[in-house]
Amino acid sequence: MQKIPNQASDHLKKNLKKIMQLWEERARNEISAAIHQTSLSLQNSLPEYLSQIAEELSNKVEKTSVQIAADKVESTRIGNQHGHERASFVNYSLDQVILEYHILRQVLFQVMEEETPLEINERDIIINSIEQAVNDAATQFSKTLQDIQELFMVTLTHDLRGPMNVAKMGAQIIIGHPERTDLHINIANRIDKAINRLDSMIQDLLDASRIRAGQSLELNFEECKLDVVLRDLVQDLNFTYGERFIFVSSHPIISYCSLKEIRRMIENLAINAVKYGDRNMPITIVLEETEAHVKLTVHNKGNPIAREEQSTLFQQFRRAKSVENQKGWGLGLFLVKSITEAHQGIVFVESLKAKGTSFVIKLPKDPRVI
Repeated sequence: MQKIPNQASDHLKKNLKKIMQLWEERARNEISAAIHQTSLSLQNSLPEYLSQIAEELSNKVEKTSVQIAADKVESTRIGNQHGHERASFVNYSLDQVILEYHILRQVLFQVMEEETPLEINERDIIINSIEQAVNDAATQFSKTLQDIQELFMVTLTHDLRGPMNVAKMGAQIIIGHPERTDLHINIANRIDKAINRLDSMIQDLLDASRIRAGQSLELNFEECKLDVVLRDLVQDLNFTYGERFIFVSSHPIISYCSLKEIRRMIENLAINAVKYGDRNMPITIVLEETEAHVKLTVHNKGNPIAREEQSTLFQQFRRAKSVENQKGWGLGLFLVKSITEAHQGIVFVESLKAKGTSFVIKLPKDPRVI
């Protein structure tokens, strides 16, 4: 393939960083769903995509049929990747996905024509490339949403049947053996736990739906003795999962929080640690404080989470690739992040093979004043 220098192509290559910066600034300012994202997925592939456009702008380029086919496959891959990622982000709509490309087109023309106007054929190359990318991203966005919904419904049906079957079988045993009062107490406890689990699942679904619709969680802030709350939670976890949990707190810690949601948040992290951590190692829950903040850490040993996957863990319906075979809805960490942010806090993960995995939550002691 013979390339002949082209002014527009060279100008684009020299201004890749500037285009990326301007695009991200506008995307965060104009697209509500992008404001709180730590990484905009199109930005990850943007240099490669812009380089493709630069190649197209090099006039009189002779390409083999193999090269043309390879370029089309790569361009489609970038659009598909963007659509797939956006389908998993909270509040992203198809309109917003398309708007990201429209912003990119405007930024490209703005930067490219700072010195010299583009020729008609050069503008056509840019427009056609972006239109193709939009089509690929939109198609994949819709397909991914459909796949997610289908998988979610299958998993939901499976998980809801579990506690329902426990309650049903327990009731049948009680009806079939009315004389066994000693047995009734044990079965009644199992039924109670099954119903509580069912209630928790339904609450997760309602909250996830509410957040997806752009509504905030309904929190009731009150004075919380966090050390007492977590110590009580750890006792319940040890009763359910065996003596695997260790609680560490050097002194009483008080803050203002939504008591029910804080417990639910740590319980979600603890259950994740049980699912994905080393079964032979303890799980540690640590509570600490500074003058203005409290810090909650749930730590487990086991396979580390790859660095490139850590930024997407808190999206709904997402899991690390190493644990994709595990059953679950993919809502736990999404709700942890949502509850944390409703308390004006932050959550992040640290994961290394030598040190294990820690989910860390930092909350202000009184979010009402922020």
